[in-house]
Amino acid sequence: MDPKPAGLSPRNTKQGRPRATAAKNGPCARCDRGMPRVAATWPEGRLCFICFYEATRTYGTCPDCLQHRLLPGPANDAGLATCSTCAQIPYDFHCERCGNEAAHQRGRVCVRCALRDDLHGLLGGVPTDPVLLGLVDALCAADRPESILAWKRSVKVQQLLRGLGDGTISVSHEGLDTASGRPAEHLRALMQHHGLLPHRDPYLPRFEQWIDAKLDGLPDEVRQPVEHFATWHHLRRIRAKADAGSTTRGPIHSAKQEITETVKFLVWLHETCQRTAATCTQQDIDEWLATGPTTRGAIRTFFVIAKKSRLNTTVTVQHRSAKTSPSLSQDQRLAWIHELLTGTNESLPYRVAGMLLLLYAQPLVKVVTLPTNVIDDGDTGMSITLGSVPTDVPIPFASLLSEHLSARPNLRTGAGPDNPWLFPSTLAGRHLHPNTVMDRLRDLGVNLLGARNRAIGELVLECPPSLVAEALGYSTQVAFLHADKAAEPWARYAGRTVKS
Repeated sequence: MDPKPAGLSPRNTKQGRPRATAAKNGPCARCDRGMPRVAATWPEGRLCFICFYEATRTYGTCPDCLQHRLLPGPANDAGLATCSTCAQIPYDFHCERCGNEAAHQRGRVCVRCALRDDLHGLLGGVPTDPVLLGLVDALCAADRPESILAWKRSVKVQQLLRGLGDGTISVSHEGLDTASGRPAEHLRALMQHHGLLPHRDPYLPRFEQWIDAKLDGLPDEVRQPVEHFATWHHLRRIRAKADAGSTTRGPIHSAKQEITETVKFLVWLHETCQRTAATCTQQDIDEWLATGPTTRGAIRTFFVIAKKSRLNTTVTVQHRSAKTSPSLSQDQRLAWIHELLTGTNESLPYRVAGMLLLLYAQPLVKVVTLPTNVIDDGDTGMSITLGSVPTDVPIPFASLLSEHLSARPNLRTGAGPDNPWLFPSTLAGRHLHPNTVMDRLRDLGVNLLGARNRAIGELVLECPPSLVAEALGYSTQVAFLHADKAAEPWARYAGRTVKS
């Protein structure tokens, strides 16, 4: 079996800019790599910027003087870094503003104090609003404040902060809505994560705006029934889900497709047949469905609602079921498992997400919403809870999962390490969007639906479908359906056991 799946697209997973190779200043005293520029000259010799950055951000207990402080000095014989006093580094790292030991950003001021000065300048002084005051504290408390310094150089970010400071943008969800864009969403997520703003569903407001834009410019014969359908069926249902704390991403995605297809049909009906939703005939429906893609079947929900509301009771749109179900071969599935375990064509978080798909048949929409507490790394081995009972994690994947847990990305720019998600987003307190993971794995060449179908098909051949459903969070009906497709009717399982 070829361990490299066909269609694999190599990807460069190295982060940051390539390291400069010029060595006109000789080798670094610590890493022995060539230096295009010298960051500092200490008793041990000249240091490159990479080693200097690491040294001035390492804290702990000095093994020589046993004080807890900054440890910029070289490692001793035991491999432990030492403080500046014990290492005889002729530089005082204490910030003249806050007194903490840290790398200096401007003169004798540390990075956090320099960042606080810049934020106060953009906000028009020290804020009196407790929300803005908490926002400044949250940004300055970032594990890597240098990233916030770089972030605030953006003209859009500066305009947003000045607007919040002078009151032209209110410190509320409604105010941030008027300043739409990634900077506003970043601040909104950060303030929600730290309790400075109440939690609000991230998808519902955009869906409401989308409906208004979709209805704009439609003729009255089309706009009125679509507006009733979108508002009284979809929007009311999705608002109820948001109020209950349920995720709305999936329902909104489905609602958008149904509304879009309904608009297309009613516009065609109005322009081609000179009829409306109320006067539509079964022949119109059949012609529309037969002359286009299968997505046109999404108009079914509209006509179900139309029949209930007595708008049109004469037409019927049959429920459509997929005629084919894509599936990888078992050899392809094993090849992808091998690639994601050992390959370097994708970064670690996406390899872990792909393994959860290939090993446990978990849809990526569910994978991104898994919290870290579903994983238990005990003395008897690692397990993961995907359904109602824990499931063992095989040793090769357990090592990969442990590596991911110890180095989850996106935790250093304001959210802090308390993000509960297994796959944290760049937005504070949120998980990755499922489309982000889907696009990365598709670009790599993974057939997502085929991989999930093959995974659950193999699992129901190895275990009774009811146990698979219980362990992986599937319904019993779905598990038995996959067992039937795999030509292994487990309904006879108990009978075979008794006979034996």
